[in-house]
Amino acid sequence: MSSRVLCSTTVPGPAAAGAPPSSSSVRVQVGLPPGRGAKSRLAPPLRCASSGMELGASTALYPLHRCKTIYLVRHAQGIHNVAGEKDLSAYMSHDLFDAQLTALGWNQVDGLREHVKKSGLAEKIELVISSPLLRTMQTAVGVFGGEKYTDGVNSPPLMVENARHSGRPAVSSLNCPPFIAVEACREHLGVHPCDQRRSITEYRTLFPAIDFSLIENDEDVLWEPDVRETNEAVALRGMKFLDWLWTREEKEIAIVSHSGFLFHTLSMYSKECHPTIRDEVSKHFANCELRSMVLVDRSMLGSYSPRFNYPGKIPAGLHLPSDIADKKHLEEAEKN
Repeated sequence: MSSRVLCSTTVPGPAAAGAPPSSSSVRVQVGLPPGRGAKSRLAPPLRCASSGMELGASTALYPLHRCKTIYLVRHAQGIHNVAGEKDLSAYMSHDLFDAQLTALGWNQVDGLREHVKKSGLAEKIELVISSPLLRTMQTAVGVFGGEKYTDGVNSPPLMVENARHSGRPAVSSLNCPPFIAVEACREHLGVHPCDQRRSITEYRTLFPAIDFSLIENDEDVLWEPDVRETNEAVALRGMKFLDWLWTREEKEIAIVSHSGFLFHTLSMYSKECHPTIRDEVSKHFANCELRSMVLVDRSMLGSYSPRFNYPGKIPAGLHLPSDIADKKHLEEAEKN
């Protein structure tokens, strides 16, 4: 059993016209607490004798400081999505190298951006992580970046004007969380040119305010023309990526990635979930769909102290619960 647990909420991807999603989100528990096997799902519910209430067999409590909220986003529609739906062999075309967003894709970005702002999510996110490919970084800065870039501002833009002939205005890095590019959340590696990245040198000219310092090689040394990464390898890479998130101090993190990476990673995590939850978590993402997850650390990977706990210091001293106090008084009486 994985030492991490994901809890999820879902925001559907914007409609074709770019309209923002309007459904509300409700958090649900995913996975089982430590020590519960598959049989516990079928065990009869426990009953509290004093109240007659059935004790929940499928719920669990976790300390808040052992949790992170992550917002998973699949990139908006790319030119490879359109070409691949018409002809699967198009994925082998070098014309789709590092595919960028379509006009519809940018409409989807605008729709999700509106939802993120109206829902208050924009004020909650502390960090944005993006796969270092053109379509994911375009989606990330378009959804979570600052407003249009203003001349005379000293801060570099997240994206320059008309990046890769996108026809889009520059995106400001002001009043938004920091952005970092991480290779671990890339799509399947190899064979398909649309999944091969450009040099980091070129990306830095297009996305000046994105932090590329975690990427070791300027050129793409991970992509191979003749070897396609297996589904199992993608899932294991995804699990390592989620473990790596515990090295970050941020508690609310947006991650912009790809369909295959998200599907295989979440499918691995949800194997032991109730079938209904498993189906919700591991289904394929639509273009520009956002899903909210709670990542729970059950193996003490994180080392953070509680930020909101208060030990009750006024007045000082521990007051015993009544049942323990009564027992203590009885013991004292017996001694006398």
